[in-house]
Amino acid sequence: MENNKIAVGLDIGTTKIVAMIGRENEYGKLEVLGIGKAKSLGVKRGVVNNITQTIQSIQQAVDEAESVSGQKIENVVVGIAGQHIRSLHHSDYITREKAEEVIDANDIENLVNQVHKLVMLPGEEIIHVLPQEFKVDSQPDIKEPIGMYGGRLEANFHVVVGQVSSIRNVGRCIKSAGLNLSDITLEPLASASAVLSQEEKEAGVALIDIGGGTTDLAIFKDGIIRHTAVIPFGGNVITEDIKEGCSIIEKQAELLKIKFGSAWPGENKETEIVSIPGLRGREPKEITLKNLSKIIHARVQEIIEHVYLEIKNYGHETQKGKLIAGIVLTGGGAQLKHLRQLVEYITGMDVRIGYPNEHLAGDSDEVLSSPAFATAVGLLMEGLKKEESEVVAVEEAPEVFEEPAIEEEKEAIEEAQEEKELPAKEKSKSIFEKFTKRFTEGFKEFLDNAE
Repeated sequence: MENNKIAVGLDIGTTKIVAMIGRENEYGKLEVLGIGKAKSLGVKRGVVNNITQTIQSIQQAVDEAESVSGQKIENVVVGIAGQHIRSLHHSDYITREKAEEVIDANDIENLVNQVHKLVMLPGEEIIHVLPQEFKVDSQPDIKEPIGMYGGRLEANFHVVVGQVSSIRNVGRCIKSAGLNLSDITLEPLASASAVLSQEEKEAGVALIDIGGGTTDLAIFKDGIIRHTAVIPFGGNVITEDIKEGCSIIEKQAELLKIKFGSAWPGENKETEIVSIPGLRGREPKEITLKNLSKIIHARVQEIIEHVYLEIKNYGHETQKGKLIAGIVLTGGGAQLKHLRQLVEYITGMDVRIGYPNEHLAGDSDEVLSSPAFATAVGLLMEGLKKEESEVVAVEEAPEVFEEPAIEEEKEAIEEAQEEKELPAKEKSKSIFEKFTKRFTEGFKEFLDNAE
C-alpha cells in the first residue's frame, strides 16, 4: 500500500455515531476504506448525557469500521457540537522585536497563542481560534501576512468557545473506548469542508447542518469563516411532535417522517391516508398525510426562522455581508421532502442540498454521499489534513530547533517508558508537540490525570 496515511473521523451525533476510515488516493480525493455506524443512545442535543452508553456505541461503530476496512483504529478526530457552543469576535496584536525580518508562521502562532490566553467565563474554554483578516502596521485587509515586513501584526479572530465539562465528557468516552483523541473540531466547520466549494465560500454562503439533536450554522464570506452557531433543535423534535400530535410511538413517528413526511402541506390531498397498526391488539390509527405535513411544517418553520435570525445577526442584509451563494442544507434532516422550497420561501435566498461527494473518490459507495454523512466526511478530511501537516513538521523540524529537539526527545522517551502507554509513533512525535493544538494537549493531560 503506497499511501499509508490513514485518518479516522468520529461523528458523535444525537441519533447516530459514525466512524469513518479513509486515506487520500493519488488524485487527492478521499478514499473511504470503511465505515461503521451505531445508534447513539447516550447523547442528547449534541451533548453526552450517558457516558456508558456512548462508550458502547463508539466501540460498536469503531469495531464495524475496523472489520470492514481491515485497519486498526487508534487515533480519531472527533466533532463537537451542542447548545453550549458560542462564538465571539476578538482583535489582538503582537509587536515584533525584529521588524527587519519578514513575518513567518511563528509570528502567527504567537498571535494565536496570545488569543488562547483570553479569559473566558467560568467553565468555558476555547476550542478554535480562527484568524480572519490581518493588519500589518497600518495596512488593513491582508489575507496572508507571511513573507511581509512589519513591526506590528494585528488580526481579527473568530473564537469558538465551549463548555469544559461537555468537551471533557466527550474525551472521557473516547479514552474509555480505547482510542486516542488526535483532534477536536467544531462540527459545522467539518461539514463545511465536506460540502462547500471554494467559490461558494468566497461569494458568501450559509451552511445549515440539520442533525438529530442540533442544527449547526456556519457562515463564510470572502473565503473566511464569519459566524458559527449551534441551535438546540433538530430532526428529533420533529419526530417528537409527530409522536405527540398523532399519539403513536416514536419508532412509527420516525418512519412516518422519513417515508411520507413533507415540509409543504399544500402538496398533500385530504384523501391521502396512512394506516398505522395499533399496539397490542388495539385498533389501527388512520393519519392523513396533510395533517402529518402540517405538524412537520410548523416545527421546521420554527427551526429555519431561528437560523435565519442568526444569519441576519451576522449582517446578511447589509451590502458588505450579502451571501451571494445563499444557503446550503446538509445533515440527515436535509433529506426531508420539499424542505428546500420551504427554506427558499422563508428566507428568500438561493438554496441547494449539500452532498459530501465533491471530495470523495469516484468509485465511492453511494451511501456515503448522503447528506447524513457530511460531518463524518469532513472530520475525516480534517484528520488527513492534520496527518499532512505533521509530516511537514517532521521534515522541517530538525533545522528549526536542533538541540532542544534532542532534549525534548529524551524527555519524551523517558516519559513514555514511565507510562508504558505511549505507542512508538507517539515517542518520535513528542518533539513536535508545538505543532499540535495546545487545546488537545492540555486536554489529554487532563484525561491522564483524571484516571
